[in-house]
Amino acid sequence: MIREEELREAYVRQVACAMMTAARTAPKGCGADHLEIGVVTREELPALAEAMRRIGERDGKGFFLRDAANVEQSQAVVLIGCRNLTRGLNCGYCGYPTCRERSESGRPTPCAFDVTDLGIAVGSAVATAADLRVDNRVLYSAGVAAREMGLLGDCAIIYAIPLSVAGKDIYFDRKSPSCAR
Repeated sequence: MIREEELREAYVRQVACAMMTAARTAPKGCGADHLEIGVVTREELPALAEAMRRIGERDGKGFFLRDAANVEQSQAVVLIGCRNLTRGLNCGYCGYPTCRERSESGRPTPCAFDVTDLGIAVGSAVATAADLRVDNRVLYSAGVAAREMGLLGDCAIIYAIPLSVAGKDIYFDRKSPSCAR
């Protein structure tokens, strides 16, 4: 007989793969795919959690400390980020009149279409996890740490989605940031 807990880790990895596929195949503006997608495995989670703690302490953000504890309790974390590229649409949504001016500004804001694509991809990924009954939560904090660690290269924005299979959802009933220390 095989018990559920013996297969749990492998199942979470399969779900992470399905989530990455859902993110990749989510609709993209103008058909341009500027996303980077990866998974942080259980073995790599302590380093991500430690980076989150350093940022939380450095920047005085208690919720980074709370979220780091959740990351450590997770079985994996899916990362989805968008690179800082342009589409040549000159839409002005980024705050610059043209894509060229945005690129030449020295510190360009991400393309609004890439940020929108990122949101749609994250939504597709978390819907997949929910459909497959794996608890998850979208974390800005772990995404910031992943960006500082360079886990997805030069992505401008990264969101992290920790995954957990446990008797109770570890991302529910979390302590408030003021209690996280």
